[in-house]
Amino acid sequence: MGFDIGRSETPITPVMCGDPTVAKKLSQRLFELGVFALPIVYPMVAKDRARIRTIMNAGLTRQDLDEALAAFEKAGTDVGLVH
Repeated sequence: MGFDIGRSETPITPVMCGDPTVAKKLSQRLFELGVFALPIVYPMVAKDRARIRTIMNAGLTRQDLDEALAAFEKAGTDVGLVH
C-alpha cells in the first residue's frame, strides 16, 4: 500500500507518519473504521517520528487482517499517507 513500516523485528509493527498531527488523524480515522490503533507521538518518540503502533498476534484471523488492511488503506488515503 505504500506505508513506511520501519524495520521492526517483533510483532509490533509501526506505521510511520512523521507528523504527530497526521498520526493522530490516522488513529482517529482508523477508530471510525473499526480499528483501534494508537498514535505514538512526542515525547514517546522524537518529534518528527510519530507513528501508529500495530501488534500482530496468532489470535487474529485472516478476516481480521483483511478488515484492518482495508481500514488502513482507506484511512491512509483519507489523511494523505497513501496515494
